Amino acid sequence: MNETDIKPEILLQAIVARQAKRFDVAQFCFPEQLKFIQDKARFKTAVCSRRSGKTIACAADLIDTALRFPKSKNLYITLSRANAKRILWPELLNINEQYKLMAHTNETELSMHFINGSIIYLSGAKDKTEIEKFRGLALKKVYIDECQSFRAYLQNLVDEVLSKALFDYAGTLCLIGTPGPVPAGYFYESAHSPNWSHHAWTFFQNPHIAIKSGQTHEQVLQEDLARTGLTIDDPTIRREVFGQWVTDSDSLVFKYDPLINHYARTPDVDGTWKFVIGVDIGYHDADAIAVIGWNDKLKESYLIEEFVMEKADITTLAEEIEKRITKYKPLKTVMDTGGLGKKIAEELQRRRGLPVQAAEKSRKVEFIELLNDALRTKRFMAKNTTRFAEDCLKVEWEEGKKFEKISDKYHSDITDAVLYAFRESLHYLYKPEPVKVIVGSKEWYKAEEERMIQEAEEAIRKQKEVDLWQDMGWN
Repeated sequence: MNETDIKPEILLQAIVARQAKRFDVAQFCFPEQLKFIQDKARFKTAVCSRRSGKTIACAADLIDTALRFPKSKNLYITLSRANAKRILWPELLNINEQYKLMAHTNETELSMHFINGSIIYLSGAKDKTEIEKFRGLALKKVYIDECQSFRAYLQNLVDEVLSKALFDYAGTLCLIGTPGPVPAGYFYESAHSPNWSHHAWTFFQNPHIAIKSGQTHEQVLQEDLARTGLTIDDPTIRREVFGQWVTDSDSLVFKYDPLINHYARTPDVDGTWKFVIGVDIGYHDADAIAVIGWNDKLKESYLIEEFVMEKADITTLAEEIEKRITKYKPLKTVMDTGGLGKKIAEELQRRRGLPVQAAEKSRKVEFIELLNDALRTKRFMAKNTTRFAEDCLKVEWEEGKKFEKISDKYHSDITDAVLYAFRESLHYLYKPEPVKVIVGSKEWYKAEEERMIQEAEEAIRKQKEVDLWQDMGWN
């Protein structure tokens, strides 16, 4: 009797059994990974350091689940489809090839189809609109990776969409990631909730580090500390090497603080309001519009309105910009005119007669610091419900390159749009109206004392700010 005489379903069962035997997840994973994978809890978190091997564990678990549960649908989600393809796809391909699992791969839709009918899907979910595409799926296992970089919609994705998709098979949901710069948000809350099963390990437990590098874990770390000039107690090191939740505000690019920079409504004053509009064009991300306003009776400027839209065509974006130009009659509308932005600017200028100028993009770090100074001194205000406020808690400096390069771990379009507009706003020209008092009176001496103290404290900052604005051509 040969294989051609065997019934197809029996032959299929034999092939699947042979595959499952070839790929033994217990042999593939190291102890900390295996403990996480074999945990029977349906809702699990893994808070790990960089290079801990959490992505490999994710790939191994998804493949093991696909092999053990015929016709199951399994899903991996991270911030974007591009990230999913970069992070997990190579690991799935390597395991498939190494263990000759004969799974069919579809790179166009980022899916892996197994002989037993199981499927692994990879996807991105970078905003609220994208989470709706997961409704209607019946899932056995779901991984959400890079959880520290998701905005508040992560809770909606878990509670309103994915948890219901697990009903059919009593499936499992895993949140994995590295601690973020601020111990807050849905991932942080889930990682400390009694309703989730918790796991944590670091690169020190990853045996492949020593094998690949030829060095001990401690040698690898010390070499990196020497290169970056950081110490073992630096908050970034505690987060990314030791996987600890610590406040790492220095790693954040923008210093928005909801306790001092939030406003409920703009002040009702008699002065004249003026506006500037900033536009950032998202080539692979979102397009963003920021409207900044200020009043000659106030020292603060305000993020009056923001607009963020995924994958807008040129006409739609032009219409959104035109709406705000008509509404606010800004002193300037500045736009990132690199790449696609040049075509949009030309459409606004030639076809619609709208005055759009190229945004000033040089000396970005210096103007970030000016914006941060305005945030620290409560001279720039934005509602804590805005995308700008949320993104300020995500955008970080590149490790070891603070004040030099922004990390590409998280991209924000709205912060760039705000920065373009802020550079053009004239709120810095505000001067408080002098108090009319009798020279020599008690009130006069008090006012003089306060004036001198204020001038001494702000002289250096004000001169730096004025110099930068004058470099841009403002007199």
